[in-house]
Amino acid sequence: MPVEKNRRFQPMYDRRPRPWHFFFLVLPYGASFGFVSGALPYIARQRGIGVDEIGAVVAAAFAPHALKFLWAPVVDVTWSRKGWYSLALALVLAGTFLVTAAPIGASSLRALTALVVISQSGLTLMGMACEGMIGREVPANAQGSASGWFQAGMLLGSGLGGGAGIELVSRYGGPVAGSVLTTALAACALPLFRFDEQAASRRLAPGEAVRGLGRDLWRLLRSPGGVAAVVICISPVGAGAAGNLFGAIADEWHASQRLVALTTGALGGPISAVGAIAGGRLAQRMNRRAAYALGGAVTAVCALAMACAPHKAWAYGALTLAYQACNGAAFAAFSAMAFEIAGTEGVATKYNVLASLANTAISYTTRIDAAAHARWGGSGVLLADAAMTGLGIGVLAIAMVAVATRSGSRGA
Repeated sequence: MPVEKNRRFQPMYDRRPRPWHFFFLVLPYGASFGFVSGALPYIARQRGIGVDEIGAVVAAAFAPHALKFLWAPVVDVTWSRKGWYSLALALVLAGTFLVTAAPIGASSLRALTALVVISQSGLTLMGMACEGMIGREVPANAQGSASGWFQAGMLLGSGLGGGAGIELVSRYGGPVAGSVLTTALAACALPLFRFDEQAASRRLAPGEAVRGLGRDLWRLLRSPGGVAAVVICISPVGAGAAGNLFGAIADEWHASQRLVALTTGALGGPISAVGAIAGGRLAQRMNRRAAYALGGAVTAVCALAMACAPHKAWAYGALTLAYQACNGAAFAAFSAMAFEIAGTEGVATKYNVLASLANTAISYTTRIDAAAHARWGGSGVLLADAAMTGLGIGVLAIAMVAVATRSGSRGA
């Protein structure tokens, strides 16, 4: 009887992180990035800053995200993930407050750019800390769900950071807006107190740890599964590049400015988050590469439907939201696949290498979609996007078959 009683109440004492914890932990990441990429350009433009100067600030904000794989090994081999998260949150809070409270004008752009880079550098550390906790602390059979919540927090936070940032700064001014935003973001760290972090079985010297991580990464990239993972990541399966051009093609569907703002911001963020949670659950119940292919496929179907539907505002609203929901599911499935490939050691480094490859795919597919618009208009964007996704799914299928065949031949 005592044994049964202990078994019955054991879950109450399970101090592992729950998948939903990562929704809140990564929310500051999405909100801060959304403010810098969405709210800040709008506010700066309203205050007379030129588009080229605004573009330079935003480009500087992207630099830490493009280079973050260079310092990911430091997060993997030193300190604890909770420690890195706490440091990152402090940088994000300080940077967010200073960016919102600072006067925005031509004379302050250099200082503003420095503050933006500091806050975005903190974001990269926050993302790595969360990725490391998912890879090491979350059981493999729950990582799909954790990936969904992780992506949902990023997507929803991005929408909230852009929309709420504009509203708060416009209504109450920078210092008040900064205080409100930083207080809300600080509260997102509360889940840290609800779980414990595993201690390293053996603490290695930094040099030894980095060398071991390098060997582990090299073995991964040389293995059939690793090569297939690289091919899958640079393919356009779940890039969702057409979503980057929804604002640019809105006029062809006679969509109003208010509708565009609603579908790409206030509604688009929550819809994408719901899609990510659903995609994470799907990835938990089936092969993660197959889940990624399915997420890309339904995103492509939405693009085809929008291209073929009447070019009316109602079709624009409904189908852009559907596209974003399906793309959120694809993003979650990608994260689940990346965590599976990364394993439990060197998670931040491996995950960010794979994510960098996926971001490369988003970049080149966006360029191809834009080129298609120059020749065939908005429908050309959507048809090119769907065609590239179909090609990517074919590449993914070939890679999966090749890995299965190689594994089978080795087993024989």
